[in-house]
Amino acid sequence: MKIQTITWHRGKIRIVDQTRLPARFCYIYLEDIVQVFRAIRTMQVRGAPALAAAAALGVVLSARKRRTKNIEALKSQIDKDIQYLAKARPTAINLFWGLERMRRVIDSDIYQTKEGLNNALLKEALNIIEEDKRVCRKIGREGARLVRNGDKILTICNAGLLATIDYGTALGVLYRAKKEGKDFVVFACETRPLLQGARLSCWELQRAGLDVTLICDSMAATLMQKRGINKIFVGADRIARNGDVANKIGTYNLAVLAKYHKIPFYVVAPLSSFDKNIKRGKDIPIEERPSFEITNLFFKKPITPKGIKVFNPAFDITPHNLITAIITEKGILQKTEKRGQSKFRKFDF
Repeated sequence: MKIQTITWHRGKIRIVDQTRLPARFCYIYLEDIVQVFRAIRTMQVRGAPALAAAAALGVVLSARKRRTKNIEALKSQIDKDIQYLAKARPTAINLFWGLERMRRVIDSDIYQTKEGLNNALLKEALNIIEEDKRVCRKIGREGARLVRNGDKILTICNAGLLATIDYGTALGVLYRAKKEGKDFVVFACETRPLLQGARLSCWELQRAGLDVTLICDSMAATLMQKRGINKIFVGADRIARNGDVANKIGTYNLAVLAKYHKIPFYVVAPLSSFDKNIKRGKDIPIEERPSFEITNLFFKKPITPKGIKVFNPAFDITPHNLITAIITEKGILQKTEKRGQSKFRKFDF
């Protein structure tokens, strides 16, 4: 599919508005830092790798919109905008990874003019975009080695082209496997709270010509029992040093069920999703979304009693001992077993 989730277009950021899919496919343009923040917060643009690009291009807009020509004053103003963007969403490490790459450009003493700094920032943001394209394809090639003819594969949320620049992580594995001529079927969880599996993954997979069936999140156990699921591929928003994974809410459920049913459970993510500063999953900040995304969103009338309390975390933590392997652009990270405990070997960040 020749679609790019996010691009730099004539001095503006062009994104696919993911809140309108699948009913309508359209691009919207972001022209200032406030619009970028809002697009990230409302999930018009979403997905860990895509957030890195959105944040980076947001910094480019920040620099270009500032009027001062004093380089130190400009850098100070941009740094405030970086801190502002960092508050948009707390869980996906790629957002902060992208901002940190832009901050390193700003902190460099090489650029002593506004024009020079602007050009350097745009170059770095475009590098992030191009790197994502290459990385996702490498991940796809690595992961496709695990797919066999006749497989029945389950996934959750959307870890496809809409979550990256143009290919995907977990779904990128499936796109590559299909390209290699492998015959398999996919089941997609609807994925609360924003139904990103139903709205986005099903839209992507169907357009790509894959055999996809939608299920409600609560049907996963029955699906494993009745339909013989034999592999699960999921994405990741942040991975702790010990291999614990933060991903869309419901991922932990699948991992527990997979353990019981003896189904391989694969996490698919770029190295930029690893957080070397977080030792274990319990230390990863978990975003909570507004209650109306459960009580009202997508319904003509509220589906709950008025005033009902809602617990709505966007992510959960899957412990490393429930994960079969983590698929990255540098290969497949396998667990080692020692003295009855499973552990992922240290990775070179």
